[in-house]
Amino acid sequence: MTYDSDEYLEFIKARKAQIESLVADAAKKSGRSASEIEIVAVSKTVPVEAVLAAYKAGYRVFGENRPQELTHKLTCLSETSFGSEITFDMIGNLQKNKINQVVGKVRYIHSISSEHLAEAVSKRAEAKGSQESVLLEVNVSAEASKSGFSPEEVSESIQKVVELSHISVVGLMTMAPRDDPERAKRTFAGLRELRDRLSQQVGLKLDVLSCGMSDDFTYAIEEGSTTIRLGRILFDPAYTLSER
Repeated sequence: MTYDSDEYLEFIKARKAQIESLVADAAKKSGRSASEIEIVAVSKTVPVEAVLAAYKAGYRVFGENRPQELTHKLTCLSETSFGSEITFDMIGNLQKNKINQVVGKVRYIHSISSEHLAEAVSKRAEAKGSQESVLLEVNVSAEASKSGFSPEEVSESIQKVVELSHISVVGLMTMAPRDDPERAKRTFAGLRELRDRLSQQVGLKLDVLSCGMSDDFTYAIEEGSTTIRLGRILFDPAYTLSER
């Protein structure tokens, strides 16, 4: 099955219906509507042809973690009649020397992991005459393998970050431990509770909670996620829903 085949497009459409059913069930458990949950199609491991199939199936927001790949996909899509209808987010770790490749090109930067990175993004955005909407990445689970502010660090830094002139903090992002549903639930609940405290601290709504991926997005929704980032479950025919 190739990414540009009718067979793949039918797979994407059928899988989208399955995902939307799972989203609706999880949203109902948390007393919300499925319309309150946004799906970011994580396209970081697939080619432009797969993005086109997902677009045809109805997805409009995509996530990339490498600035070079973001630039490549934007260039390819700009040559189509509907390229302007597709939005990208930067969801991966952002190195300071790659900031210029991202500023002005994405809707959200999900991965502001330190005060210094926030300052650098604001400075580059000012030079380019743009205003960047960002999420603060928080390592709620305190895993050594994950980047981001600790909850204590983000509480100490957020006032300085929100005062930076060329970024707007719209929410928080986290990733949960793999293959551990109970720890995942605690991580997602912890992000929501942290958001509530920070919102009061700085007087901002911080509406966006970006958490939940292919294996754990239903738990994230139940705990308050507004944005789920789905890659394998969305794009990979070999991924089975029983893996969740």
